[in-house]
Amino acid sequence: MLRLAEARSGARVCDPQHLQNVSKPDTCGMKHFELNHVAIHVEDVEKSSEFYMKVLLLEPIRRPAFAFPGAWFRLGAAQELHLIGNRSDPVFAGNRSNHYALRVDSLDDWESHFRALGIEYRSRRQRPDGAWQSYVTDPDGHVIELFTPPVSADGN
Repeated sequence: MLRLAEARSGARVCDPQHLQNVSKPDTCGMKHFELNHVAIHVEDVEKSSEFYMKVLLLEPIRRPAFAFPGAWFRLGAAQELHLIGNRSDPVFAGNRSNHYALRVDSLDDWESHFRALGIEYRSRRQRPDGAWQSYVTDPDGHVIELFTPPVSADGN
């Protein structure tokens, strides 16, 4: 077990000196449960919301009444996408740079959907582990990967 240090507040924290010397650090009894949400800055919340609803078919969900513009969407079973409005800084994204990935059921269906909407996408390619990937870019330049996982030996 990691040595614990005492924080000024009295809370126990992992000793930073010990963390530097281990390849897989013990969590000192602290846990993370899931990736809850991804937040991205957008210039125009309405335009971006339309893209996420019509192009990626995301379900809008209730958002607290923050003092700034935004929109929230469901990603899969328990994760969320948070759009934060009034972006003024440039977006630096790419398939080998900042992006997030959505596991999908069929790239054939998604690519057909993109073509029907006239949406540009990067043609699929296979990763070394056998997963297939395709990419689409939102109105602000954020890159979204859609992928199907590798097929296992038992066909799943």
